[in-house]
Amino acid sequence: MSINVVRINDQWFVEKSSTAGTRIDTTAATTGELLADRAAIAAAVAADPQPLPEGAWQSPVTAPCRLIAQMTNYVSHINDSGMNPDTVPLTFFRKTSHSISGPMDDIVKPAHVRFLDYEVEVGLIIGTDIPVGTTMTKATLADYIAALVITNDVSARDLQLPKTQFFEAKSYPTFTPTGPRLVVLEPGDWDRFGDLRLRLWVNGALRQDAVIAQDMLYEPLEAITALTGFQPMAAGDLVLTGTPGGTALKAPAKPVELIAAFLPPATKWKAFFRAQSRNPNYLADGDVVELRIATDDGVLDLGYQRTVVRFAPEAGR
Repeated sequence: MSINVVRINDQWFVEKSSTAGTRIDTTAATTGELLADRAAIAAAVAADPQPLPEGAWQSPVTAPCRLIAQMTNYVSHINDSGMNPDTVPLTFFRKTSHSISGPMDDIVKPAHVRFLDYEVEVGLIIGTDIPVGTTMTKATLADYIAALVITNDVSARDLQLPKTQFFEAKSYPTFTPTGPRLVVLEPGDWDRFGDLRLRLWVNGALRQDAVIAQDMLYEPLEAITALTGFQPMAAGDLVLTGTPGGTALKAPAKPVELIAAFLPPATKWKAFFRAQSRNPNYLADGDVVELRIATDDGVLDLGYQRTVVRFAPEAGR
């Protein structure tokens, strides 16, 4: 059975209920160091629970770390994006790990961003250093991926699309709310990965809802094998695995897309975002965003995340 670890006031705890847990007696300051101290985690699992302390629940993934994400990895999201699932390649992009924030922290939209979007995703936590070219199999995957976590890949769509790169649009502070739980995997837990259901609500309205086994295109073994074919990974690194359909951004209808192909880029994007301005699903100031990832029977439960969107004031105001 998985072990749920939370971080409160810069201390690590094994969570045993919503209000009780056991402090992990460790000097670990980073997620990678914590995962290496399995004896301390095991001792906390065996100890009697105590009330969890008051204080803000922090991201259980510490920065700095490598933060890498898969693109368009759910069939429903690929369809929403106007692409063909049969031809979408396995691709990655980088985010700065300083975009990581806590599971209850505000999402802060910079004043110059117009179209702020959400993406519920399962995060994979690397548990040990992985050199380039490491051979992994289904039987050994658990030796390299130590834990799972909820993430929200917040995106500034008006920066992402015209610039045809993701790094800036997804890397502002608070653009990767993470946690609350670091779900440390035990033997047999990987068998339930495909049963995880990802859900996201905005102001109580369900926007995203998908089960991994029914929607994910490239699963973790294939993704991590491809990634470490050119990129070394280290303990504590975070890999986001894509989001299902239901984001605010969707591709325009095919006839509109065909006409736009003949327009100069500046004209095309001006028209596209003029249409997007009528889309009510982008995040607004004060919106409440809630995420939950768990198997339907609750055996594997990454917990619940709740954040509030805040718009940064414009300069001079």
